[in-house]
Amino acid sequence: MHQHCLLLAQQKVNELNSILNDAQEAANNETKSSAGDKHETGRAMAQLETEKLTTQLTEAIKIEQTLQQINPNLTNQQVSLGSLVVTDSGNFYLAAGLGKIEMENSTYFVISTAAPIAQQLIGLTKNNSFTFNDKKYNIVEVQ
Repeated sequence: MHQHCLLLAQQKVNELNSILNDAQEAANNETKSSAGDKHETGRAMAQLETEKLTTQLTEAIKIEQTLQQINPNLTNQQVSLGSLVVTDSGNFYLAAGLGKIEMENSTYFVISTAAPIAQQLIGLTKNNSFTFNDKKYNIVEVQ
């Protein structure tokens, strides 16, 4: 699970870097070939797109760095960063906010430790239960 998430994060960083470079190149070409109001509008739109992509890239890098800090060989009895938690109502990997992932015919929710449901999970152990959004979860396994 950890390797899969790390690969996804690295792919996202690479993809955003590529898109950002393309956007920057397009913006540079826009400045060379335009004049007047159209030029200013084109530059402003390119600048907004670059800022949006830079924000996304920064977030993707943070996710990648968080994943790199996790030692997948460590197993804790208590839920913490890097724990894979199997419950009777879903599987959670506490790592970074990557969302829903399908792997080996199972669904996993890869969540940040700052996520509200992660806050409910942290510190719990196998056979503990918790309630989130009026739904009760029983922890079957912590890896």
